[in-house]
Amino acid sequence: MLQNTASQGDVVSFRVGEQDYCIDIAVVREIRGWTPTTVLPHAPPHVKGVINLRGAVVAVVDLAARLGLGRTEPTPRHVVIIVTFGNQTVGLLADVVSDILGLAGAAFQPVPDILAETTRALITNVITLGDGRMLRKLDLAEVLPQRSSEAA
Repeated sequence: MLQNTASQGDVVSFRVGEQDYCIDIAVVREIRGWTPTTVLPHAPPHVKGVINLRGAVVAVVDLAARLGLGRTEPTPRHVVIIVTFGNQTVGLLADVVSDILGLAGAAFQPVPDILAETTRALITNVITLGDGRMLRKLDLAEVLPQRSSEAA
């Protein structure tokens, strides 16, 4: 399938709750330890707040809350994965970064059609690993906060 071949390559895997996820390594700018955020009024429930990243204000998305797994109460052991996607730089709150993996296209399987459209919108592929684990590859276009289209 075209989607599978387009998805092959290096990914960063991480845990959210008891679940394993990944994103393309090309969008990862850095991985930082947790630091408290500044909460902004009327932010979506999955946005923890903002941090100062070397002079730039960056929103931090609670991946657990965004994926419907409950809100995260961050500890110093949590990490923030800084990603640049399109013209946005955003932090993704995760429990831990697990690995960087180079994967072949055959490892990428489509998300089963039986799952809800919402699930299939957030997850682009399910990746089977040799040790029996499965990763869910996130679609950052759906996961990240949407910017208004007024600047377009």
